[in-house]
Amino acid sequence: MSAGAIDLGVLGVGLWAEGLPGWAAARTVLRGDAGWPLAMPGPAPMTLLATAERRRASASVRVAIAVAEEACAQAGIEASTLLSVFASTHGELGLTDEICRTLAAQPEAMSPTRFHNSVHNAASGYWTIGAGCTEASTAISAWQHSFAAGLLEAGVQAASEQRPVLFVAYDAQASGPLASMAISGSSFGAALVLAPFATRGPRLGLRLDAAGPAPQAPPWPIDNPLAPCLPLFAALARETPASLGFPLASGMGLTASIFGPDEGLRGIQEYPR
Repeated sequence: MSAGAIDLGVLGVGLWAEGLPGWAAARTVLRGDAGWPLAMPGPAPMTLLATAERRRASASVRVAIAVAEEACAQAGIEASTLLSVFASTHGELGLTDEICRTLAAQPEAMSPTRFHNSVHNAASGYWTIGAGCTEASTAISAWQHSFAAGLLEAGVQAASEQRPVLFVAYDAQASGPLASMAISGSSFGAALVLAPFATRGPRLGLRLDAAGPAPQAPPWPIDNPLAPCLPLFAALARETPASLGFPLASGMGLTASIFGPDEGLRGIQEYPR
């Protein structure tokens, strides 16, 4: 652990992926209490957006809003009061493909609304509208390092501002020619509500340390660039100490360690590979 490590409390969790329709269902699978479902769940549920916004929302926005709602509900915190950090490797791949096709075939038919929904911070914008939130919201993209960069940003904000922060990571399924470059075979979303750590607070703590290279987390069977974050959520599901590594930049990694309020660093073990 470096002197710059950040200790946080995990107040709420949200997750939606192929075969994992929500955190309650995902916990049983990630704990090993149930086999991995093969069926793709229906559209990610979300109640926060008004009918008009819900109708316009893209697949990635739906996933992001659904897991954000779930994490806030579990944390028992009013969504409008939270700072937020949204991280996505690719943003809205489906709409990007549609826009490129339209520009190539019939540019005069380009819809301003479709373009508006294709920008990288669309999910962040929909969230602030739906939640009625006027707090700061950050949108991050760092290619294959997007999850780690977003998680570190959320942790730094929680520690520096001394208040809870919503972190959402999401990516949609790729389509068209983009699918050969932006490898993503399914949609995925994960969310955490993080707060400055207090021993008498939440049952689980999360220590973030970006001091140097970190061991890589084991792979999981989901075809999405954010799937490598699943071992962290598996540790949260089991409520067991674990230490996992995520690439952050050239020669640098982010170590994310789960610990209980009475365990501290002595209880943290490297995640089994």
